[in-house]
Amino acid sequence: MLVSQPFLSIVMPVLDEQDGIVPALEALAGARASGAEVVVVDGGSRDATRALARPLADRVIEAPRGRARQMNAGADAARAAWLLFLHADTRLPEGAVAEVESALRQPGRCWGRFDVRIEGRDPMLRVVACAMNARSRWSGIATGDQALFATREAFERAGRFPDIPLMEDVALSRALKRIARPACLRARVATSGRRWERGGTLRTILLMWRLRLAYALGADPHGLARRYGVERTSS
Repeated sequence: MLVSQPFLSIVMPVLDEQDGIVPALEALAGARASGAEVVVVDGGSRDATRALARPLADRVIEAPRGRARQMNAGADAARAAWLLFLHADTRLPEGAVAEVESALRQPGRCWGRFDVRIEGRDPMLRVVACAMNARSRWSGIATGDQALFATREAFERAGRFPDIPLMEDVALSRALKRIARPACLRARVATSGRRWERGGTLRTILLMWRLRLAYALGADPHGLARRYGVERTSS
C-alpha cells in the first residue's frame, strides 16, 4: 500500500538479493511509518527478490541492470521531493528519517550522507569505517555505503547518477558538491563487510585506493569496473 504523499523516497537498487531482501525491507518499517516511501528497483534478478520485496515496499519496479541506471529509474518512480539512496546490505540508524529532514531543512543544505559502521569479524573494518568517515567529511565526497540523500531539485541539477558501472556515487557527489557542501551526519548506517572480508580486508582497501586514484586521474570507469571484477574474482 502506497504511503500518502511521502516527503522522503528511499530508493534501493537490488539484484539477486532473495537471501537478504526481507530483513533489509523489514528494517525500513519505521521509516515508512515516519512518512517515507520505499522504492525497490530490480536489475533483472533471477531469483525471488521481486516477489519477496512486493509486500514490504511501496513500489517494486524493474530497470536495466547497473546501480546508476537502477537508482535513476527509482528516482523517476519516486513521489517525494527528497531522495535517499540505500544499498540492500546497508541499514539506516534509528531516527534516520528525522535526521535527513533536519539536515535538508537547514539553510543552504540540499544533500548529505551518514557516517558508516562496517559490520564483520575483522577488527580492521572499524579502522576502514573511521577512515571513510574522516575522508568523506574532509573531501565532501560520499560513497554509496553512506546512504547518500538529496533534494530532487539538487539531484536533477547535478545531472543525476552518470551511466557508468563504477564510481557513480563519487561522480554524483562531485557534482552535488559544486552546488553545496554536504550535510555530514554523524549518525551511522551499518553496512555489511562481506566484500572486504571476501577479498581480504587489506587487499580490498588497497584495490579501492588504486581504483579511486585512477578515477581521479581520469581513468575510464568501464575499465576500472572490469579491473574491479577481475581482481575480486581472483582473490
